[in-house]
Amino acid sequence: MSKDAPNKAATATEPACPVSPLGNLAIPPPSHYKPNSDGNTVVLGIEGSANKCGVGILCYNPKDETYQTLSNPRKTYVSPKGCGFLPKETAWHHQAHVVALVRAALDEAYPGEPSPERYLSGIAFTLGPGMGGPLKSCAMAARTLSLIWKLPLIAVNHCIAHIEMGRVATSASDPVVLYVSGGNTQVIAYSDGRYRIFGETIDIAVGNCLDRFARVVGLSNDPSPGYNIELEARKHTAENQLKFVELPYVVKGMDVSFSGLLTFIEDMTKKKTFVGDGPRENDDQLTTADLCYSLQETIFAMLIEITERTMAHCGQNSVLIVGGVGCNKRLQGMMADMVVDRGGTLCAMDHRYCIDNGAMIAQAGIFGLQYGSNDMVVEMKDTECTQRFRTDAVEAIWRKRTRGKHS
Repeated sequence: MSKDAPNKAATATEPACPVSPLGNLAIPPPSHYKPNSDGNTVVLGIEGSANKCGVGILCYNPKDETYQTLSNPRKTYVSPKGCGFLPKETAWHHQAHVVALVRAALDEAYPGEPSPERYLSGIAFTLGPGMGGPLKSCAMAARTLSLIWKLPLIAVNHCIAHIEMGRVATSASDPVVLYVSGGNTQVIAYSDGRYRIFGETIDIAVGNCLDRFARVVGLSNDPSPGYNIELEARKHTAENQLKFVELPYVVKGMDVSFSGLLTFIEDMTKKKTFVGDGPRENDDQLTTADLCYSLQETIFAMLIEITERTMAHCGQNSVLIVGGVGCNKRLQGMMADMVVDRGGTLCAMDHRYCIDNGAMIAQAGIFGLQYGSNDMVVEMKDTECTQRFRTDAVEAIWRKRTRGKHS
């Protein structure tokens, strides 16, 4: 099973996560699917909505009442420096790696087992939102495995997967969620069976803003442009303070806008005062690190403002950060300062579960399977991917149908 595996390193190191802190409804008896011979329910999830192709295997143990990630390998398509990733090339990347990733995931979850697929109860995949070509490539793999292994097919909303993975990994029962990634920026809270969007970007996503600026100043896409912006901004220390440049701060009610801010800071790189990597010879000059620091501070302050307003409106005291930008240490630190001042708690994760991965698709998928979601456990004819799939379009039937204070 392992000869085509992309790597042999362990990809799942978290301990089993208990069900009880989540406050979900009781899990119904497995009448519409089959647990495996061990009595466990195991789902394989395939993610491919953007430049990450990931396969995760997640197990529910009814004896311990826990969820545990058994494996979670992924491969990232890294575009050339100065370029973004295009749907066609990204789809080719996913097609080239998805089979090896499935083998690697099964090999890690069930080492030495000649037929590990016999332990599976379902196949989950990302239905949307995302890029059309990459989505379809991974959906095709999921359909094929479902047919070959005669397993239920579970269609997952990418945003819901981020939220449920975060809730399980951090034992957060009912947090306000800040979802920040390359394609999405939303502030979310649960009410009456669905995740309601309280605020979002009205143009480009925060990750898109960071990535596009990184290309302008010539930062590498490896491992990601946003991470390299974070490294530049970290050069700001007590001993070596970077110059903060005031940028447009655009919060409109509960929504944010980044396109004007991006244009403004891009124009600054075209001026004679911009010296790139430096050093500065006078106070009027600006370096790449100065602009990266200023960009982060401004856009993160905008996000924290609308998150705090949502907390106040909903009467909540905890925040969960999900999505690829969510593993930014500066964003986590700024959010923690705000949440602690309000007497609350911050729930945050690292790159293993913030960045797109297969385990999060398996986590949302196993909820849909266990609770019998008609929206998620689908026939083959209902598996056409969609690039637009709102977070509030999915009924979270695994959660108590309670109304929030804001309802």
